[in-house]
Amino acid sequence: MIEIGTFEEITQIRLSREVDGKPWFWVAAYLIDGLLIDTGCYHTVSEFMDYLQKNPPKLAVNTHYHEDHIAANKSIQEEFGIDIYAHPLSIPLIGRPATLYPYQELSWGYPEPSSVLPIPAVIQTARFTFDVIEIPGHSQDHIALIERSQGWCFPGDTVVGRSVRTLRPEEDMETTIASHQKLAVLDTERLILLTSSGKIFKDGRETIADFAGFIGDISQKAQNLHDLGHSVAEIVTTLFGGEDPRAVRTDNQFSSANLIHSILKMNPSK
Repeated sequence: MIEIGTFEEITQIRLSREVDGKPWFWVAAYLIDGLLIDTGCYHTVSEFMDYLQKNPPKLAVNTHYHEDHIAANKSIQEEFGIDIYAHPLSIPLIGRPATLYPYQELSWGYPEPSSVLPIPAVIQTARFTFDVIEIPGHSQDHIALIERSQGWCFPGDTVVGRSVRTLRPEEDMETTIASHQKLAVLDTERLILLTSSGKIFKDGRETIADFAGFIGDISQKAQNLHDLGHSVAEIVTTLFGGEDPRAVRTDNQFSSANLIHSILKMNPSK
């Protein structure tokens, strides 16, 4: 399933496996002046390539190595012969077969390994200049692209919105908050966040401030409950009303318990 939208001079390509006529999990790629940001998942490669045949990219970037962001790499390289760039930490991960949980195979599928190049500090298109900024947290290899004159920021999956209920084990909330703050202080007049979920936040700095406030509030409450001797499961029940349903569907990869564990690491008890 594919949906095409536009924002200013940006084309957003939303991609999802279709199940019973409905999208399963949306993931967004972006095309700007010949630059393609992320290449979607295996289940949507055919539809994505059909679109790109009519709108060929000149170069591409992977924001990080996860399977829903890299799966059309090989097809794009074979069809268009373009360079694809990623963080140096991404290169060996993108270049070897992925190891996935069943929910990942169902949702996104196995990407074919592909060869990508280490990303430079700046990506230049005919009309725009994109600075590359490291924003770990969601994964250690995560990068964002910033077009400062336009205020466009492509933060991949590091930015999800104003709140969050689950986290994966490899994610680190303290690092994620630091990456958010790195984006918030960019010297741009405006900050528009065009995320990999497909959400576009025109008030990027307010979104980041709200997220920091949410995490700060949850962190204080979680720490107080932890200091009183409550278990992580009890903290999850108190703060969220119980574990998120996605925990069961994802082998506990996306879980509220992971979020609380990561938050408690930010403020260890003395």
